This record gives sequence, structure tokens and C-alpha cells, in this order.
Amino acid sequence: MPSFPHSAPRPLAVAAFLTLQALAASAQTAADPAATAPAPAASGTLSTVTVEASADASAEGLAKPFAGGQVARGSRIGVLGNLDMMDTPFNTTSYTQELIANQQAQSIGDVLLNDASVRSARGFGNFQQAYFIRGFQVFSDDVAYNGLYGLVPRQYMATEFVERVDVFRGANAFLSGASGGAVSGSGIGGLINVVPKRAPNEPLTEVTVGAQSGGQASVAVDLARRFGPDQSTGIRLNAVRRDGDTAIDGEKHTLSALALGLDWRSRDVRLSADFGYQNDQQKSPRPSVTPTANTSLLPTEVARAPKADTNFAQPWTYSNSRDTFATARGEVDFTDSITGWAALGMRRSTEDNVLSPTTLTNLWGDTSGYRFDNARKDRITTGEVGVRGKFTTGPVTHAVTLSASQYESKSRNAYDFFGFGLTNNIYVPRPSLEPTHFPAYTSGGGLLSDPQVTERVKNASVAVADTMGFAGDRVLVTVGARRQKIETFGYGYDDGALTSSYSKSKTTPVAGIVFKATPNVSVYANYIEGLVKGDTAPNVTAAGARVLNGGQVFAPYVSKQKEIGVKYDGGSFGGAVAFFDIKKPTYALVSSSYRQDGEQRNRGLEFTAFGEPVKGLRLLAGLTLLDPEQRGSVLPGNTNGNDVIGVPRRMLNLGAEWDVPGVSGLSLNARIINTGKQYADAANSLTVPSWTRLDVGARYLMDIGNNRTLTLRARIDNLTNRSYWESVGGYPGANYLVLARPRTFALSGTVNF
Repeated sequence: MPSFPHSAPRPLAVAAFLTLQALAASAQTAADPAATAPAPAASGTLSTVTVEASADASAEGLAKPFAGGQVARGSRIGVLGNLDMMDTPFNTTSYTQELIANQQAQSIGDVLLNDASVRSARGFGNFQQAYFIRGFQVFSDDVAYNGLYGLVPRQYMATEFVERVDVFRGANAFLSGASGGAVSGSGIGGLINVVPKRAPNEPLTEVTVGAQSGGQASVAVDLARRFGPDQSTGIRLNAVRRDGDTAIDGEKHTLSALALGLDWRSRDVRLSADFGYQNDQQKSPRPSVTPTANTSLLPTEVARAPKADTNFAQPWTYSNSRDTFATARGEVDFTDSITGWAALGMRRSTEDNVLSPTTLTNLWGDTSGYRFDNARKDRITTGEVGVRGKFTTGPVTHAVTLSASQYESKSRNAYDFFGFGLTNNIYVPRPSLEPTHFPAYTSGGGLLSDPQVTERVKNASVAVADTMGFAGDRVLVTVGARRQKIETFGYGYDDGALTSSYSKSKTTPVAGIVFKATPNVSVYANYIEGLVKGDTAPNVTAAGARVLNGGQVFAPYVSKQKEIGVKYDGGSFGGAVAFFDIKKPTYALVSSSYRQDGEQRNRGLEFTAFGEPVKGLRLLAGLTLLDPEQRGSVLPGNTNGNDVIGVPRRMLNLGAEWDVPGVSGLSLNARIINTGKQYADAANSLTVPSWTRLDVGARYLMDIGNNRTLTLRARIDNLTNRSYWESVGGYPGANYLVLARPRTFALSGTVNF
């Protein structure tokens, strides 16, 4: 679907401070989650003190890896802090840096290919990564960076910065604070938190060189050192450069990124900070495609997908984004049982895009299009303060949390669209001359060379929670509430005049219970709500017609979730089963105006499994079964009872890694991803077929002498070179199709000095 002005590539200029975080134990650190325990004290000597550097400046540090090292034993649960998975009344997974490196994952979307509750898409008809969690969109605007929101690069984020990727499944207004869901109005079905890297105990010097199909080459450097008494100060520097063509014909991707992580700790104080820069450039990126009724073999499938390496982008299109962000976080132990923390983040971003929105007009692959230019700058500041205390009342233990958060964003945007009448074909692409004239559609979109402020968002919230332990903490009950205020202001693109505004407050509760039936089994249940910024009416329809209330910002809305589940921890193997029910309001275009109408209800079952059940065999698998239903519409010809656009009823992931017996250092891995059919329209007459993808890889570790190791990694994604439509939509009500990437070979070598 065409990029709408309010939701187009959205160039950013966003500032950030985010994480001054640090260490945990007593005095010597290991950004490696598995830190060594204190050595026993010899008679008459002091015991050795071990420090675990953590991104969140917590005394506990990051959760330890689960058996197999691909996921962690726990993750950050919003304001509740880091919790073990068996103590959490929610379904979460934390993917480790070991998994990221071994799979040569280049982006957050690549990491989330391992999760059966998540499917990647595009957020606004451009090239911004977006995700469906439990069938609801989560835009990259709403991905957290070390617990603060709106700070990660909005279009794409390199994984070289990342120690962990936490996935929280479900509504999260209480946990995520004022900024969660506030940037783009997503996050109903879950949240994603990115954890930055920290310096480990041992000096680290790694250089990685790689290449992949199409000729793209890359080089990355990872340096870390600790200094000072008890190595209390750490510094970690990551830099990466990728450049060259991709496996898609004529597409080029260039990325430059740099990240610096700092941490320091004393006996009672832990601090950390992060600074990041990313410049992402895409030339002739393959666009998504909007199907029409004429592209359906009525009433069966949309037009077949072209060959996966086909590129129907116009050669003059591009998408550039540049992001700079910084964060700071600190934690202080006031007493043995009371700890306070504070965090601050800022980001500055710019985006510049020339696109050609593409609409399929018939079964033979003919398309129509036009030129769409967009420029955007964003500034974001966000912060959080809180205190956490532990005490006992009779036989009941308490862990009480009180926090407050603040979020502000200012977006400048301008757009123009012209050059209507461009034709192409997705099966036999042909270039068109670049349109250069500007006809009547120039008014109302601002000045591309000097975008004006078009939106401001201010959010503030206060939260309180108490986790009570009964029967020796075999039963954990969490209750809490967050009071949030969301203020949004919309301004005219040309004159900067205020066009719409609202200021609303809402209290969202949370209630959860965990019953540890045995040392290996936890049963849990929760009720939690989501509160996000209201939708913004698009300025134009898919056909290019004006929307009468284009740009109107609607009031925030609430979603409600109920969930029950069971978790298992067998030491070497673990898993979970969850049943959930989530509802949210929906919006639709009615008589050329955009308005609320009906709701989306997603009900489903999740199964996850992970660990190393047999020495040398690591598994990571999941299955999600969904019933995504449209309900409650009062419009004539409503689609009540139909499936929601772009949400499959089945998502399956099966992954395994095997250490080859008799060949020291050699491991083989494979992953199967299966996604059920999806619908590309609310009437469910446009069907997108199910698809299955196979990825394989190998890793070989060798000693090359002089205390150096070399790790060779090879990978083939989409081994069978399947051609299929990978996703539908990514923005509420949108139905654009994204073509799967072709078979892609990737090879890298990492030298550890």
C-alpha cells in the first residue's frame, strides 16, 4: 500500500540517553552472563570478589543462559526488573548473543525469526522493520533499548550492538510505562527489549569479516577492557561496516554503525552508559506490493509470488536513515533491602526517502505506481526513576516497586507525491524514467528541504506494584497499577497550525499469580491491559484520494489480556504452554473518513521448547495457534467473524544445532519456519498461501596458535529458494505484500585475539 504521509518512511532526528548500567556481585565483572562464583576464602585471606557487568545496572546482572546457551533463564520484566522465567506470571524469551553470532543475524528481525509467536513485516509500506507478536503489530519505534522506548534506530537496527533480545508476549501497559506504545501506537501483543553489550572480565578483541550472496561484504570489530581497582570500570566498543549488493537483483545496502558501552560500580552504586550511531542506506530497495481484487483467482489466492530474487523497484528509489542515540542508567543501594534507580535516554534521527508505491492491477503482474518523497526528523527524550524494596509481614514476603516515567517526542515531516501513471510488472520488471515534475498534489505536504513540526507526544506515568510471596515463596502474587497521561498534538504540514490534540489519562491494572507446583513446574495466570496512542487518520487512500479527516489523531485506546500457562524447567530442557485472549479497538475508512469501528480479538495457544536435552544437541522450537477475529463492526457489509488481515492461524518454528561427534569444534544447525495462510483483505477473499522455509548452517572453531581462535560460520537461508509472499500488511488495515528474500549464502570468520 502506498506510504501515507503520517506513516511514510518517517525520517527521524531523535536523541537519546539510555543506559548507564552496571555490574552485579561485589567487585569484578563479567558482561558474560555466566560469571564465576566467588572463590572460597583461604584461612586468613580475603575472598575473591566477582563482578557481573549488566546493561541495566542491576546488582543481579543479566539472567544466566539456559542449557545450550541460545536463550536465557529470565529477562527484564519492565519495572519489575530482571526475573527468572519460573517466577514470572508472563510468557517471555530472551535470545542470547551466542545465538545471534552463530546464526549471523544482522538485524533484530533476523533474531526474531526464531520465535513462533513473532513474524516480521514492514511497518508503513516502506522499509521499516515491524513485527507481529500474537498477531498484533509492534513497530520498531516501540522497541525498548535497555528498558527505555523510542531510542533504537527506527527503520533497522544492527545486532552488533546487542547482548540480548528480550521478547515479552502480551499486553504491557503497566510494565512498559509512558513510552511503551506511545511512539507509533503499537505494542498490544507484546514488547521487544534490546540489551546492549558490556565488557566481560577478560580482555576481548574480536575481528569478524564476512560476505554474502550478491557481493555484500562486511567487517566488524568488538573490543572490551576492564580497568581500575577490582576492574570496576568497563568499556566496550563495537563497530561494523556492511556494503554491497544483496541477493536481490539490483538492490544495494550500506550500513555503518558504532556503539560504545561504559559501566562502573562501587560497593553500593552501579552506573552504565551507551552511545550509538547508525547510518543505513538502501538503494533500489524492493518495495512491497498492494493487491487489488483483480489480482485474486476469486475466491482463492492473490497473484503468485515472482522469483524471490526479482527486483521490481525503480532504479531511482532509495531509503536513507541516520540515527544517533545515548543513554545513561544508575542504581544505588540505600540499604540491603532498598534500591533506587534512574535512567535517561535521547535520540536524534533523520530519514530521507524517494519511493514508488506499487499496486498490483491484475493477475499477470502488471502494476501502477507513482513517486513518493518523504523527509523526517525526530527528537526523543525519555527517562525513568524508581525505587524497589523488599520486606516481610508475618509469613508473607514483599517486593514493592514504585516508579515514574516521562517521554517526549517531536517529529518533523514533509512529503510529496506525483508522477502518477508509472507502470511495471512484478514478473518482468522494467525501469521507468524518474518523474521530476510536481503537479497539483504538492500542497499540504510541507517543504521537503525544511520539514515543519507535525506531531508532538508527551507521556507521563506513575506505577506501583507489590509481588507477595506465600508458603515459602511457592506462591507469588503480583498486583499493581499504572496511572498514565498521554498528550498528542498534530500540526499542519505547511503552516504549522495546530490541527488536533488530546490529553487523556488512564489507570491500567495488572494482576498475576505463579504457583510452583513442583521445583520443575510453575503454573501462572495474569490479567493485564495495554494502553497506546490512538491511530492517526491517513492523508490519502491506497488509490491516492484524500481522506477527509486526514491527519486527525484519535484518543488512546485500551486493550485487555487474560492469560494462563504452565512452564517447565528440567535443567537441561525447558518449555512453556500458554493460552491467551487479547482485544483491541479497530479503525476503518468510512465514506472517505477514518473512524473507530469494531474490535480485533486474538485468542491463541503458544508452545515453546528450548535447551540441550542431549549433550551436544541444542533445540529451539515453538508453535503458535491463533484465532484472529474481526468483531463488533456496525457498518453495512461488515466483516464480523472474518480473520484479521495479515495474521496467520498457525506459526511453527523448529531449530536444532548438533555438535558432530569425532570432529572437535564442528557444529551443524538447521531451522524450519512455517507460516499458515493469511488474508490480504478484511472480506477474506484475497488469500495468501502458507509457506515453509528451510535454513541450514555450520560452525567450526579452531585454535590458530598464539592464544588466538578462529570461528568460521557458513549459512544458507531459504535453502530451497522458495518464492512466496512472506507477510501481509504491518500497519493496521494495510494489506501490502512483502516478497520473501531469495536463497542467501553467508560466510564469516571471527578471530579472537
